[in-house]
Amino acid sequence: MKRFNNTIKVYLGIISLSLTAYSCAPEIDSYESSAGSDVDFSTYIAIGNSLTAGFADGGLYLEGQQVAFPNLIAEQLKNVGGGNFNSPFFSEEQRNGSGYLQLKSLTDGQPVMEQITSNLAYREAGKLTKYTGEIQNYGVPGMRVDLAYVPQFGGLNMYFERLLSDAEVNAKSYFDFVTTRDHSFFSFWLGNNDILGYAMNGAYETVGDATTTFTSVTTFTNGYGGFINKLTENEKKGVVATIPDVTAIPFFTTVTTDRLKAGVEASTGGAFKEIYISTASGPRIATAEDLFTLSFPTDTLGKTSNGIQYYGLTPLNPLHDRFVIDKDEVVEIAGRVNAFNTVIKQVAESKQLAIADAHAYLNKVKTTGVSYNGINVSAAFIQGNAFSLDGIHLTPIGNALIANLFIDAINTKYNARVPKVDVTKYRGVKYP
Repeated sequence: MKRFNNTIKVYLGIISLSLTAYSCAPEIDSYESSAGSDVDFSTYIAIGNSLTAGFADGGLYLEGQQVAFPNLIAEQLKNVGGGNFNSPFFSEEQRNGSGYLQLKSLTDGQPVMEQITSNLAYREAGKLTKYTGEIQNYGVPGMRVDLAYVPQFGGLNMYFERLLSDAEVNAKSYFDFVTTRDHSFFSFWLGNNDILGYAMNGAYETVGDATTTFTSVTTFTNGYGGFINKLTENEKKGVVATIPDVTAIPFFTTVTTDRLKAGVEASTGGAFKEIYISTASGPRIATAEDLFTLSFPTDTLGKTSNGIQYYGLTPLNPLHDRFVIDKDEVVEIAGRVNAFNTVIKQVAESKQLAIADAHAYLNKVKTTGVSYNGINVSAAFIQGNAFSLDGIHLTPIGNALIANLFIDAINTKYNARVPKVDVTKYRGVKYP
């Protein structure tokens, strides 16, 4: 038997270095901008998680913050009476924020990443430089509906901690922090992490890690409804978004069972041809219906684990549950996503809010892709250009498309004529 090769190629084919040309003429609006009826855009605030903050490529950094979809929406709202919209940007000197991934090279068609570690914004280990200016973009990476009511989360989440005064850390919840702000209009996109944290951990709840828990429908319903009730006091208007299906993002669709099996067979000279996973019903062979994460540690396959050889390659030593979402867990997660989206739509409709259906839109991006003035965008990892290098968060062009999804919802609900973002101005994945 050939010596087991720890490096298993999970990406097939050579990734083209050429991006779709962005020289097409932009879409031209043939109507005059208008704020519509019964809606005031003068003081717009955005509530949400990493997607709202502009997190990308596995980190929060200035360029990503600048193209976050709420910032793009706010710029368009200026055409219909919108005012200033401030985000907690990192300074130019600390522009790389928490650090992030960049594409270093393509070796035999395989992406090689490197971590950016210069011009970071840490004042000490695990704590980012405080931001003390005015804010309208309240996106906080890692924020969840259930944890939004927990004051102690401010001391555990460095992205939220940087927005709080020292006296507010561990004393003020995210809910209290954002709902006391003056606003006339809001966007709200929370709930993804109430499912995503569990899914990213292989549908496995790690004891002591609240970010991996699977929020119950009851907890979500109460938390989401309480948030919207507060934000809509005095008949304030806004737009909310549904939660995407986890299978619509490349973090869960790039590393397939077939690719892992092909790598194992090639690396072991055919001695092993299957991947074994742990499930509630016991170990079994992985199928195409099971999902591996983009961060799956392929170098652990075949090694000795717990004193047993050939980790993941025999039923005697299957992969740990946290490394794969088996097909039954995929169904479980999809059911929870649908339940949450039902709650979101019911609450929004009861408050007469606009609904941006991100679930349907990102499923379309996955299945058929979308085209904007000749630019084709899909959910394929790297090549598709919708998602950044972490396989979860959006590229600048992905943010522009989502901004337009929100604007379409606003225009439809409030009979407004907010001009859409010119998507052609924004890039996809940055190549070396």
